[in-house]
Amino acid sequence: MRVLLVEDDANLRFGVAAALRAAGLAVDEAADLPQADEALFVTAYDCAVFDRMLPSGDAADYVEELRRDGRAVPVLFLTARDTVADRVEGFARGGDDYLVKPFAVPELVARVRSLCRRAPAVSPPVLRVGDVAIDTARRQVRRAGVLLTFTRREFAVLEVLATRADQAVGRAELIESCWDEMAEPQSNVLEVLISQLRRKLGGPPLIHTVRGVGYRLAEEPAR
Repeated sequence: MRVLLVEDDANLRFGVAAALRAAGLAVDEAADLPQADEALFVTAYDCAVFDRMLPSGDAADYVEELRRDGRAVPVLFLTARDTVADRVEGFARGGDDYLVKPFAVPELVARVRSLCRRAPAVSPPVLRVGDVAIDTARRQVRRAGVLLTFTRREFAVLEVLATRADQAVGRAELIESCWDEMAEPQSNVLEVLISQLRRKLGGPPLIHTVRGVGYRLAEEPAR
């Protein structure tokens, strides 16, 4: 899952981005509304986190415009404005969630993950493919009841494949969903990770290569 974080305070942005990445999310960062607009134009995000008051303007104005354009990316507002009227206004102008500063980072991470699951559709809490069960809330994977250990990036890729079980998922889509803008899509980083996933999942194999497309998670390879 990929998140856009829009925050002008560099220290806060760094800390929040680090926490979100530690939770297995890919994070792109923007310091103002023009940067956010450019990022949203070129990338499909599962969630966007906006500091409400930015030097370039009120993020609520921008989100309200997004909604008028029919863009439905879930939005969480971060703000020091803590009155009931402020919160109601944030929801009325297109926000999906609202968190007042100062906030607990674990709560922010939980709220972002919850919003990510809304886009574009809610996934079941446990994804199952064959004898593999992927608990997206607890971030646990079991095969035939045995708990397996994955890095956060491995889990992210496996989660995307599982949400599209039995379908071919393109290499570019996996990179865009699971890596942020610092990744190098032309490298073999995905191929190495897929190899690690296959080794950890064991047999019979569940991740199949679809020539010229990408990968498919299924009990049987496509015929």
